[in-house]
Amino acid sequence: MVSLLLPVIYLAFISLGLPDSLLGSAWPVMYQELGTSVSAAGIISMIISAGTIVSSLNSDRLNTRFGTGKVTAVSVLTTAVALFGFSISHSFWALCLWGIPYGLGAGSVDAALNNYVALHYKARHMSWLHCMWGVGCSTGPVVMSWAISHLNWNKGYLIISIFQIVLTLVLFLSLPLWQKPAGAAEEDTSVPAERSFSSLIRVPGVKEVLICFFCYCAVESTAGMWAASYCTLFRGIDAQRAASWASLFYIGITIGRFICGFVTMKLNDQNMIRLGQFFIAVGAVLMLLPFGDSLLFIGLILIGLGCAPIYPSIIHETPANFGADLSQGIIGIQMAFAYVGTCLMPPVFGVLGQHISFGLYPVFLMAILILMVVMAERMHRVTAEKRNSYKPTINPIILQQNGPLGSNSGILRTKKYI
Repeated sequence: MVSLLLPVIYLAFISLGLPDSLLGSAWPVMYQELGTSVSAAGIISMIISAGTIVSSLNSDRLNTRFGTGKVTAVSVLTTAVALFGFSISHSFWALCLWGIPYGLGAGSVDAALNNYVALHYKARHMSWLHCMWGVGCSTGPVVMSWAISHLNWNKGYLIISIFQIVLTLVLFLSLPLWQKPAGAAEEDTSVPAERSFSSLIRVPGVKEVLICFFCYCAVESTAGMWAASYCTLFRGIDAQRAASWASLFYIGITIGRFICGFVTMKLNDQNMIRLGQFFIAVGAVLMLLPFGDSLLFIGLILIGLGCAPIYPSIIHETPANFGADLSQGIIGIQMAFAYVGTCLMPPVFGVLGQHISFGLYPVFLMAILILMVVMAERMHRVTAEKRNSYKPTINPIILQQNGPLGSNSGILRTKKYI
């Protein structure tokens, strides 16, 4: 059953990425047709993000009551309906209205799927699944570009919504695969009496991991949003070449997460995070050196590669750092802080760039990186004892298939992890 479920989860991660880049790729055409300003895209984005934050904070409650499968299926359905709403909208305020279910659907599925994978699969799958998010994020603009060239932007949203509707049907059909196998270990059923935000925030290490997650998403979103502007406005590169160079950052993330799936077989989550932070630091330093545009080219790729392992690794080690019983609630809060960092910090840098200099781009990234490193190391120190004693749950069915724990053939395969 697990082997059948895994392709469904991979498809779900692609679906997470598909809508994320649609607004940005279509907006140059959309705002003119809608008769609104270029900056109005920020309002729609903020509405979507607000809905995502709300649903992320409530993901623990929803997941505990309905289960990961149902939450994922209904969330994707909600997103599909919202995308269909975009496809029939011809006014700015209609887009704002449809942005509410768009965000509400995205947050719940993100937190639910990340927690499920962190609990049941090895780190390599977390990296590859987030690579699939990158595939979806890269595919969305291609679909939208084709739709704008041959049809219109509304049809681009319609095509993506149809894919989401098909995936919703697949998810509902796959609901039996999400059920816990009969005879699973009893400790899986332990649920803390209280999972409110105020109680979770007091768990040792949670404040640190939330700041760390905020910083990571601030680095990723700022690096991606302002790379082209830095290249053009500060380094004097023409706009077309700057746009293609900015895409190197996203290419670095996508390829990096595919490679990281193999690297995780040798390095644990903590060292994967450190490796990513090292690459980001090297990339930022290269961009500061006055040795021509070739180092800028390499620096953007390295920052993308550095971002690749951090997000999946932080999520994957959450059950080990804080316990499987708290992981869903904490991952939900992490998602909320992630979206706050994504929404807040790029505009902050935009103000700094406009009033001071866009040359602060690598300095700004380095400053946030330093805070991320400090928080990550402190979090790992605080949670070391919990992490070292964490043992993934044994699935008795797989145990029967692979032999007793003492046999040579069964030791690694007896875990739920795959």
